[in-house]
Amino acid sequence: MPATTATTPFRQSALRTLDIEQAAIAGLASKLDAHFDHACELILACQGRVVVTGMGKSGHIAGKIAATLASTGSPAFFVHPGEASHGDLGMITRNDVVIALSNSGETAEVTALLPLLKRLGTPLISMTGRPSSTLAQHADAHLNSSVDREACPLDLAPTSSTTAALALGDALAVALLEARGFTAEDFALSHPGGSLGRRLLLRVRDLMHQGERLPQVALGSPLRDALLEITRQGLGFTCVVDPDGLLAGVYTDGDLRRTLDNFHDLRDVRVDDVMTRPGKRVSPDLLAAEAVRIMEDNRITALAVVDEHQRPIGALHMHDLLASGVI
Repeated sequence: MPATTATTPFRQSALRTLDIEQAAIAGLASKLDAHFDHACELILACQGRVVVTGMGKSGHIAGKIAATLASTGSPAFFVHPGEASHGDLGMITRNDVVIALSNSGETAEVTALLPLLKRLGTPLISMTGRPSSTLAQHADAHLNSSVDREACPLDLAPTSSTTAALALGDALAVALLEARGFTAEDFALSHPGGSLGRRLLLRVRDLMHQGERLPQVALGSPLRDALLEITRQGLGFTCVVDPDGLLAGVYTDGDLRRTLDNFHDLRDVRVDDVMTRPGKRVSPDLLAAEAVRIMEDNRITALAVVDEHQRPIGALHMHDLLASGVI
């Protein structure tokens, strides 16, 4: 059982690290200047791709920044600077924008790309901890990610500096996201395989039962017919439609329990007398995730789906949402 009383040396070390890295991120606010604006403008004007590069730990951060940009509306990919000098530079064109990360700003594999990028005329955004460095001085825009010290007690292992660079990359991606008017649905388009994509992309029309699978009875029908329809379709409810084909209400399993409490003889009961009016209904274009919220808020397990004229065109059950992974 882990100790829960006195602070241990492990936790003291962890707290010290978190304090240092928190201060490193907070210190970035005062370093944001017109260079950040120019970096955003360069990427927004880019006709190609954003190419992110970096060596070692900076390379790992560069890869994450590229992935974040790509998933938030700024097409991007990572190029290893060592491989770039041996052929992969062919991935970069004059229509691209390059973001190069190096805490020192003097990483040999990264600075070796400068003459080639200048010859191509590819805009360069640098992210370094030294504004006076070679990389920073030759960049079109420089993002200052400097920190007072590393969290490593030896002040050697990249810790605070990589955290700051990662946060600055996130700040850049979010600023671009907002400038593009990027929406949740846009985000989902680049995440179609995961639960996030299912929640954001699936709509009621993708999951609803329709045609012969739509439970419905006419207004004025005997209650017996409504019960048979509920049993036949197995969705726990049926739509009740008026002579014009519009949804007049619904009759559910819950309504049946209330009916049994109020009527001793069901032979002469009409569905009109016991149905729920007007009944919860949704549009087929509603997000499936929003349909889940409506069901949960109203403690129901099924919904009628209607068109713009309020004619029932489908039925959605909680089981469909569970099976699809929306829940």
